[in-house]
Amino acid sequence: MPRQRGLTRGLARFGAWGTALLASWMLALLVLQVLFGRQLERFQTLQLGRDLALNIRLTELTLERYPPELISELTGLELQVGEQPEEPRRETQALAQRRQELQQVLCSRLSHCPALRPAPSRAGTPEVWIELFSPLEPVWLRTPLPMARAWPPPPTLLLLALVGATVMTGVLYLLLDVARPLRKLEDAVSRVGEDINRDPVPEQGSAEVRRISRRFNAMVRRLAEGERERATMLAGIAHDLRAPLTRLQFRLSMPELNAEERTRCQSDLEALERITGQFLLYAGGGEREECVECPLDQWLAETVAGQPREQLHLHLSSISARIRPVALGRAVSNLVDNAFSHGTSPVVIRLQKTQSDIAIEIWDQGQGMPASAWERALQPFQRLDSARGRQGHCGLGLAIVNHVVRTHAGRIDFQQGNGNPGRFAVIIRLPVNGTKSPEIP
Repeated sequence: MPRQRGLTRGLARFGAWGTALLASWMLALLVLQVLFGRQLERFQTLQLGRDLALNIRLTELTLERYPPELISELTGLELQVGEQPEEPRRETQALAQRRQELQQVLCSRLSHCPALRPAPSRAGTPEVWIELFSPLEPVWLRTPLPMARAWPPPPTLLLLALVGATVMTGVLYLLLDVARPLRKLEDAVSRVGEDINRDPVPEQGSAEVRRISRRFNAMVRRLAEGERERATMLAGIAHDLRAPLTRLQFRLSMPELNAEERTRCQSDLEALERITGQFLLYAGGGEREECVECPLDQWLAETVAGQPREQLHLHLSSISARIRPVALGRAVSNLVDNAFSHGTSPVVIRLQKTQSDIAIEIWDQGQGMPASAWERALQPFQRLDSARGRQGHCGLGLAIVNHVVRTHAGRIDFQQGNGNPGRFAVIIRLPVNGTKSPEIP
């Protein structure tokens, strides 16, 4: 059945493009007749005049020795002896113009300019009388005057129209069956990193493009399944950790433990809570959250409101942008927590806008990370011992931040400073496209 459906679809497409080729052929033929029909008429008139000029010369030479009746019998030319041959009652303007053009050609090729008179048409073909130079009596030669054919067109026009129709159909095929589906596929490829759960690409166009689209959709489905499995796995791990955490919390409330053991258990509990929170954040990612227009200065102030004010300084410009506030807020909170945990206070948060991007800078007064470790720090499950000496870190903090920032089409940079406003910074750079500064009255 699939093979039969494919054959039926192929025949239908062949019939559609065959119809398009035929329509293009008719259109090209009409255009060529409009553009070059007059030139073909003149070319035919010139060719007819050359042939008639030769016949007229030979006939006039023969009339000096033989009578017109004998010449007509021997050559098959229709000759008439008389003063004025019979003419039709009416002559169309096109026929009169064609007769005048033929007369001009004959005058240019003969030693004298013969007179041309319209003759009654026979079998639908226009004819003319041509006066011959005769020493004894007036002699008229009757000859057909073919007009340019409307249908069937001349073979030259048919061939040119076929070539033009083939080119037009080929261009149309490339535009509709190749270029447009490929543009949709290119757009889908460029957006696959933003949202893995988008609708599949329509399988349209030529067989090759449909095959590529089908394989691309299969790849996206596998990626989406892997993403769901990853989220399910991480959520399951975090969920399973909740039960022992709850039991440990309950045991800590029992009076049997001494102060030292209670402190150790409390430390382990906080570490487990922190690991669980990081797993949940990394599993969520924030892709499903809608972007909203948000004043970044007010949003940042609310995000870090729980931090100690005497150890946190805010340098915020009035900027508005479209963001996912919950996901990006978690990323900023992670960076601020890292700055307090592994750096030296005070922590400075600076918000500023340049021509190319919006920068959210989190500065601290510590030594930070060596430049050789910056790229590795953004990878998941990477612990940098020189920067992390406490428990409760599974190497997902900067990976979470990097993932969230990438969903905003931004990037993360690191910077070493001279103490003003800090010595080490992690910078979130968001694209300035689609952002605006609020109007200040």
